[in-house]
Amino acid sequence: MLYWLFSSFHINLFHYITLRAGIAFFVAFILTLFLMPKFIKWAKKQKMNQPIFNLAPETHQKKGGTPTMGGIVFAFSAFIASLFTVKLDNPYVLMAILIILLFAIIGAKDDISKIIGKTNQSGLTPKAKIIIQFIFAFIVSISLYFFINLDHNLYIPFYKHPLCDMGYFAILFWILVIVSTSNAVNLTDGLDGLATVPSIFSFLSLGVFVYISGNAVLSSHFLLPKISGIGEVSIIASAFIGSLVGFLWYNCHPAEIFMGDSGSLSIGAFMGYMAIISKNEILLIIIGFIFVLETLSVILQVGSFKTRKKRIFKMAPLHHHFEIQGWAESKIIIRFWIIAMMANIIALITIKIR
Repeated sequence: MLYWLFSSFHINLFHYITLRAGIAFFVAFILTLFLMPKFIKWAKKQKMNQPIFNLAPETHQKKGGTPTMGGIVFAFSAFIASLFTVKLDNPYVLMAILIILLFAIIGAKDDISKIIGKTNQSGLTPKAKIIIQFIFAFIVSISLYFFINLDHNLYIPFYKHPLCDMGYFAILFWILVIVSTSNAVNLTDGLDGLATVPSIFSFLSLGVFVYISGNAVLSSHFLLPKISGIGEVSIIASAFIGSLVGFLWYNCHPAEIFMGDSGSLSIGAFMGYMAIISKNEILLIIIGFIFVLETLSVILQVGSFKTRKKRIFKMAPLHHHFEIQGWAESKIIIRFWIIAMMANIIALITIKIR
């Protein structure tokens, strides 16, 4: 909106993605700071409390009165900030907004069901949840392949040439990336701010990749795949970072509100989408290393118990294991943040080493 407004006055400054990304950040940040306390007050009045899993560590039981669905606020703030700053005729932008809204709807439905039923088991069944996620991811992936004609080559870190042309298999691969990333972030969202800061780091790294790949000069210089038009999506990433920083103000330990599935699923889906359009599907393993670690801990725990009747960890996801080990919650959170930061620095190093 701002782009078209200032373009009509021939103010070339607003042609720069970096400027509009900065504006998007602050608009989303300020809007989240303004709306979140009002939402917290309203949510407490409506008793929209986060149901606590009865097998969760004892320290979690006292969090039962904390409201949830904060993700609705920061996703809305990012959405509004994006509308003000992006080119709305850009197909990559429209698909980004679509995937955020679709997965936020899934999460909101699940959150509301849990609040009404007052237990975590009252939400969408795992089967129904995953089916809807696959359907929405399929819609986005089909659109990317047939209507936007996104490059369907597979790239790997530290290598400048495409590894292979995935053909129609790219659709299945992209679906898997979107669904797995959305669920990985969802699994990580278990402690105050634990998923928030790694998400900020991930969006920052992916925003850099998206911006470079969307720029003809920079993509050529750094030997990254050139994909015209995707640079605008870095503005949405910046808006999301701003809204997440605002959310962290209230979500840091001890949390005044949780993001809920409405936040974690939309974050993960958008993260997967950014990795796809920037051709960093494999590098996403490093960018979202904390999310991968948490997901692997669940897979290994379930697999080990089913095959050997033995548990590898005291409890999964991994952050619960350390809680039971006696680590303070703040120590777990900050150490996971440090790991996430280190992983993203490594991911950014791959820009030059290829």
